[in-house]
Amino acid sequence: MEKKHIQFFENLVGVENVYSDKAHLLAYSYDATRVTYEPDLVIFPRDEKDVQNILKYCNDFGIILTPRGAGSGFTGGALPANGGVVLAFEKHMNKILEIDMQNMVAVVEPGVINMDLQKAVSEKGLFYPPDPASQDYSSIGGNVAENAGGMRAAKYGITKDYVMALRAVLPSGEVIQAGKKTIKDVAGYNVAGILIASEGTLGVITQITLKLITKPKLKKTAMGVFSTVEEAMNAVYKTMASGVTPVAMEFLDNLTIKAVEQKFNKGLPTDAGAILITDVDGNLEEDIETQLLTIKKVFSENGSTFFKIAKDENESNELWFARRNASQSISIYGSKKLNEDITVPRSKLPQLLEKIEKISKKYSVNTPCFGHTGDGNVHTNVMVDGKNEDELKRGYEAIEEIFKATVELGGTLSGEHGIGLSKAPYMKLAFSEAELNLFKAIKKAFDPNNILNPFKMGI
Repeated sequence: MEKKHIQFFENLVGVENVYSDKAHLLAYSYDATRVTYEPDLVIFPRDEKDVQNILKYCNDFGIILTPRGAGSGFTGGALPANGGVVLAFEKHMNKILEIDMQNMVAVVEPGVINMDLQKAVSEKGLFYPPDPASQDYSSIGGNVAENAGGMRAAKYGITKDYVMALRAVLPSGEVIQAGKKTIKDVAGYNVAGILIASEGTLGVITQITLKLITKPKLKKTAMGVFSTVEEAMNAVYKTMASGVTPVAMEFLDNLTIKAVEQKFNKGLPTDAGAILITDVDGNLEEDIETQLLTIKKVFSENGSTFFKIAKDENESNELWFARRNASQSISIYGSKKLNEDITVPRSKLPQLLEKIEKISKKYSVNTPCFGHTGDGNVHTNVMVDGKNEDELKRGYEAIEEIFKATVELGGTLSGEHGIGLSKAPYMKLAFSEAELNLFKAIKKAFDPNNILNPFKMGI
């Protein structure tokens, strides 16, 4: 980057907030995809005014800018694939500005860590439900940019269901306010809805107003074991149709069960076709018991061979251990994981898992599956030897066929991770030419000079 540009940014935000040394460029060159693209500069804005001035300058001089949260994404949404500036928020813009008890909302800056917010509102008897697996380190700004989900989505929904308002800076440097603190707001276009999941391609979010709810007093965990994946998947959607809405309904298939058992020796039934783990919550003990009895009945009617209710928090943690450690365990099947987060209507889960099994056999790859079946979101992991070109080729061919099967079942390419770079080649499988042209028109309306995180999401 030209020295005059670096000097401008140093004068603007201070030399202590502008870095072009190799260590910083490397540190901000990657995310969870393990793919690296070095930026030319890393800037830590101190406030919204800094963001305005940085964006306006970049827009005037055609400098590419990529907003970045914690870099925990799985699709490359925060990767500076075209160089330029990385705008990082964790140093300064990381404050909880307000917890409004009367209106039950929190106002935060984008660098606030998800778990820090959960703890802060919990101390006041309130609850922020979205809980991505990266909640201990992912930022709220990144969660909004990717529309993150989590295990509690089955009952409580995902990030978009809690965003009431956003402040964002456009590439021109103008600030927009999208949404209000009000429960009802039907004036104008739903601009907040457009910014959510836009992966930093339309504007830079500087403030987020989030809906909070009251914290449930009680929670219990249960586990069911099934002989086949099909029985387990049937039990999922029939449970949701029974009148019970679990907080979470997670599953592990046989390959995942075997991997966890091989790695940790927890006494899991390695002959099981699938395991379902579920949480229920509420404020009355009788309500909890009723929910668990209903789940046990539905599981039994759909082939469950074993059902256990955790007696206390320690037993609950034991039941959840396999699911929490599934991702690291499946490395026994290959050095490289092609990890996708496809999602289908819950009733289509049996068909989806059947298709995945057939595709895996066709391409001779192991594909352990686990995930959030309470909301139809399956983490599909095609495992290959990363150094074997033939295996890699077959792995990517299997992924493309799995995406096609997902779309045919009325599903989507991503339930949590977004599109970014890694799924961009598959956008044409899921969207028509008219829809993709509309996306491009929206991008151009917000960012006519295409300086803001360009070419992500296949746009």
